[in-house]
Amino acid sequence: MPSFTVFKGHKDGQPKKATTSHPDQLVGDKVLVKVTVSGLCGTDLHYRTQDMVLGHEGCGVVEAVGPECKRLKKGDRVGWGYSTDSCGQCDECLDSWEQFCPDRALYGSSHPDQGSFASHAVWRESFLHRTPDALTDAEAAPLQCGGATTFAALYDVRHGDTVGVMGMGGLGHLAIQFANKLGCRVVVLSGSDRKKDEALRLGATEFIATKGVDTLKVTRPLKRLLVTTSAQPDWKTILPLMAPRSTIYPLSVESGDFRIPYMPLVYRGIAVQGSLVASRIQHRRMLDFAALHGVKPIVETFPMTEEGIGEAMRKLEEGTVYYRAVLVVGES
Repeated sequence: MPSFTVFKGHKDGQPKKATTSHPDQLVGDKVLVKVTVSGLCGTDLHYRTQDMVLGHEGCGVVEAVGPECKRLKKGDRVGWGYSTDSCGQCDECLDSWEQFCPDRALYGSSHPDQGSFASHAVWRESFLHRTPDALTDAEAAPLQCGGATTFAALYDVRHGDTVGVMGMGGLGHLAIQFANKLGCRVVVLSGSDRKKDEALRLGATEFIATKGVDTLKVTRPLKRLLVTTSAQPDWKTILPLMAPRSTIYPLSVESGDFRIPYMPLVYRGIAVQGSLVASRIQHRRMLDFAALHGVKPIVETFPMTEEGIGEAMRKLEEGTVYYRAVLVVGES
């Protein structure tokens, strides 16, 4: 059986180079992808001590296809994200919400021998997404999870809505761009004004520094708030900014309980909406939208080696990555 290089989590938290294999002949609708780049997502930090191949923001080139593949061919540029399979028959799948399928395959809980920190990967054709010509692989990789996550929370937004984005990091800088290009007023909430100029350049309408401020004010109430910070905010200062019948989307992953004052939600009809990742149709429309409107992540590249992955993870944990880290195969 042919083998290829992968980088797996290890009990000491430092990813280790290893190998995995795939059958001599691909079966069904399986596709062999030669990986060119991988984004590094905050979720990868949660699994770095696990015995599994890391990475879920992969991009590359189709190298071979199984006999039941109908859409992709050798040489096509593709990417994949957090969700890589589902049953295709349940209500959630039939309603285009396959990320909530009871038999879904998600990063961290399925296919521990496959990931994007690798030279190759094998996935079902229907869970691979074409990379638009207007995007390089390094630009498309962070969109596979970070872009899909923020776009899904904005999918049904209305033109002219005021959208708040809390946090100006890897997720936040993409949310600003998407919301702006979707025709929204964008209010950025960040601890300090250090990134104010960059937020305005990316499309923010208003910028509010929150640290040490007891009372926050916005020009217009927020119809939607995307929380991209890992730490929960002081909800007593944030909730007065929300419009009646508005929605809060907590997008980053954090252990522990989600705590928020109860009565403001009741009296003003404010909803808190969980949002996992984009469905496949949302994912593909996100890539097309990003290509059409020039939504691109700001990236810092690292070689896809043990040392490069370790450095990228260290910087991500320290909060010093310049927005999104991308691991490049063959770079040294």
